[in-house]
Order: sequence, then C-alpha cells, then structure tokens
Amino acid sequence: MAIRRRFQRGGNPGPAGRKKEEYYTDYSLIFIVLFLVGFGLVMIYSASSYDAAVQAASEYDGAFYLKKQATAAVLGLVAMFVVARIPYHFWERFAVFGYFLSAVLIALVLTPLGIEANGARRWLNLGMSVQPAEIAKLCMILFMASLVCRMGRSIRTIRGFIIVLAVPAPICLMIWKITNNLSSAIIVFGIAALMLFVATPDYKKFIVLGTVGAIGVAAIVFLIVSSGTGEGGFRSERILAWLNPEAYASGKGYQTLQALYAIGSGGIFGKGLGHSMQKLVYLPEQQNDMIFAVICEELGLFGAVALILMFILLIWRFMVIANNAPDLFGALLVVGVMGHISIQVILNIAVVTNTIPNTGISLPFISYGGSSLLLLMVEVGLVLSVGRRIKLKDL
Repeated sequence: MAIRRRFQRGGNPGPAGRKKEEYYTDYSLIFIVLFLVGFGLVMIYSASSYDAAVQAASEYDGAFYLKKQATAAVLGLVAMFVVARIPYHFWERFAVFGYFLSAVLIALVLTPLGIEANGARRWLNLGMSVQPAEIAKLCMILFMASLVCRMGRSIRTIRGFIIVLAVPAPICLMIWKITNNLSSAIIVFGIAALMLFVATPDYKKFIVLGTVGAIGVAAIVFLIVSSGTGEGGFRSERILAWLNPEAYASGKGYQTLQALYAIGSGGIFGKGLGHSMQKLVYLPEQQNDMIFAVICEELGLFGAVALILMFILLIWRFMVIANNAPDLFGALLVVGVMGHISIQVILNIAVVTNTIPNTGISLPFISYGGSSLLLLMVEVGLVLSVGRRIKLKDL
C-alpha cells in the first residue's frame, strides 16, 4: 500500500527564506482503522439482528446492537482525532496515576457498581458499561513506556529485567482473581513483555522465559489430560474440550463445534452477507467473541483472509511509525498498542478455530463492545500523535 503523506506547517514562522518543518500524518493507518470499524459495524448488524429482533418485546429491535456500537464508534473517532492532536508526552505525567486508577477500577467490580453478565462479574456501571480490564491495557501501555524510559540501561540487568516484568503482575493478578478474566490478564502481561522485549537488546532472557513458560503450560495440559476429568474447574474442562470437542458437545465443546461448523460451511466465498445459519440459534456470543466464525460462514475463506490482511497492514503501519518515532517513549507507546491489537487478534482467531482452548477474547474493532472500541480508538490516537511528531526529513 502506498504511503500517503500530508505536509503540515509546524512551529512559528521563521525568518524569510527559512524552510519550515514538515511533519507526517499516516493516512494509510487512518483508512485501515476506518475500514475495520465500518466493517465491524456491518458484521455486528449481520450477526446480531436476528437475536436482537427475538428480544424486541422490550427496548430491543433488530438494530439494537448496531446502534450502541455505532454510538461508541462515533465517540471513538472523536476521541481518536482529539488524542492525535495532543503531544504524546503530555500523557506521560499520568502514567503512574493510570496504573493505580486501573487497580482501583478493577477492585470496584466487587462493589455494587459491579455488573454481572453471562455468569461473569467483569464490568462497572459508570453511566455506561465499562470493563476495567480494557482500561488497564491502555494504562499499562502508558506506564510501561514511562517506566522503561526512566530505568534506562538498568533494564538490561537481571534485577532491572525482573523489576519491569514484576510491575504488571499485581494488575494481572487482580484481573484474573477479581474479574475471573484470565485471558485479559494474559494480554496485559503480554503487552508488558513485548514492550520490554523491544527495549532490550539481549534476547537470551526471553528465550529462557519463553522456554520455561512453554514447559509449564505443557505440564499443566499433560496433568489435566492424564487425570481425564475436569476436576480442576471450568478451565480444566475447557482444555479437555479443546482436545476433544466432540466428547463435550453438550457442554464446554458446544460453542467451539458450532464455530467450526460455521467456518466449514462457508467454503471459499461464503453463503453471502446476512445468510449465516449458525448465528440464528446455534452459535453463542455470535456478535462478540465468535464474530470471526460468522465472517467465515458469510464471506468464506476469501473474506476471512482479506480481514487478516487488513490487520497485517495495520500492524505494518504501526511498525513504520515505531521505527521512525522521535524518541524511545513514543516508539514504546506504538509498540504497546501494536502488541495489544496483534495479541488479541491472534488469540481470538486461535480460539474460534480451536487452535487454543476456548476463552473470552474479542476481535479488535470488529466484535461488539462499546468500551473496548472506544479505548482502542484512543490507543490509535496515541499512535497518530507519535506519527505527527515525525519530521518528513527523518523518514
């Protein structure tokens, strides 16, 4: 994709004949984000219209989910362009505040402000439904970027490495234990680890850490499979259902099987937009975590690959901005946003295709969720803000 550049006049007018600074705006990134948001609205309406119409006895109608998501999209676009106009270093002073704010919001889930849905208490009623874990992801990006810059070369030592990796641990633990949301805890830790990985020239520590983690996960799976029962809780049942979904077709394997049926029945070009059968009464959470299965059924392999390519282009634009960022803080902000979106896309598609055990992970910009979309747009605004500080002569 060709890179489109906008020339902006920066600073106060200089002496006559003096060349003024020219700055960069990534229109390719803006186009990709607008496309993903628009495509997400279309697919949310397609996936949810039947379910919403069935519940039309109250305030629901066929476009109920679409209207709520469209409202969040408009607010998100406004927030994205506002944040893009603010120098990104302005947010550095709120890094520590954001870290503790996310911890407080997670703890508030235990109060009467907490909202329970689908058997999980993960949201807050703050005038609108807000998921603290989503706020924690944004706050962790800001805090880790600030922390790594402040620590400097000390992150290369064993002590500094452990300190930086320990910083997200309390937030991750709170997300896991208080909101019972292990997937979001993993994503928050993954964001922090990726930012540290980019800032650290020595990769040996990460090889050791990754090896130990892989061995630990393999050992847990082996123990669960050896026991042959789900006595370890619902997560143990999910692992068993992941390995043999047909044996748990009436329980933990039901959603996975329906998603695989949807993917398989879509073929190369799909059944056509709005013609999914699995979304009618079979596939749970079709507008949320499982929307990729609906995309596969209606638009086929062609539509699924096209969407994945759009996400790859999005990550590429992030990499271009990160590589040309004016300073380390800006580069780390972009890397954090890139890590958040890429990790979540990979895990969502992996869950839908039964590559990993089933867990609740939304598809960025596509799945239904107003607070998630709004905060994602704010993160993109941060990336655009970093991009706007790149001088064209440095590209």
